[in-house]
Amino acid sequence: MFGIGFQEIVIIALVVLLFFGGKKIPELMKGLGKGVRSFKDGMNEKEPEEKNN
Repeated sequence: MFGIGFQEIVIIALVVLLFFGGKKIPELMKGLGKGVRSFKDGMNEKEPEEKNN
């Protein structure tokens, strides 16, 4: 996975937890999920326009 091992992932997770706290992380993940969904929806809407041209 991009040369990142398990230890690095654990360290990154701990740093994120320290910065944002346990209560803020679910809100951040919810916002990230909405952003990804919006991006995918935008990509799916654009495909039919490109096929017609």
